[in-house]
Amino acid sequence: MKKQLLILAGVVLVAFLLMASHRLPNDPITSQQLEGVWEMEHQYMYENGEITDTMFNMHGYRQVKIYSNSKVMWSRFNPNDPNEWFGYGTYTIKDGWLEERLEYASGPMMEIVDTTQVFRFQLELDKDTFRQVALDNNGQRYYSENYKRIE
Repeated sequence: MKKQLLILAGVVLVAFLLMASHRLPNDPITSQQLEGVWEMEHQYMYENGEITDTMFNMHGYRQVKIYSNSKVMWSRFNPNDPNEWFGYGTYTIKDGWLEERLEYASGPMMEIVDTTQVFRFQLELDKDTFRQVALDNNGQRYYSENYKRIE
């Protein structure tokens, strides 16, 4: 009987540890969970809310995002594009949405900032990956950037 209780206690402890180490789907995402350095692995294209294509980074292409407590900075290098791409600003996370507001950026990006003040994405976050998903005017997914944690 004592052995059975010890085994049961061990199973309960392991189950508790597994549950504590994983965020449940309905748990709110916090900025602290996003803090760190992330590199884009690939992008998804969607049709009717379903993934229809995966676009992998071409040779030499890199995009990195750095999140602190409330600040975001990102840069992109594309060997086939002579333009510089970077931006710096603030971000918030609320109810599963990531909002970024750029304070300054490279020339081509500032042209986009002039027309888009807030960049808003659905946020899917795990311990070492996150996906920022863009929605069209009808609320349908059409594009996502998919990142892995590098620090």
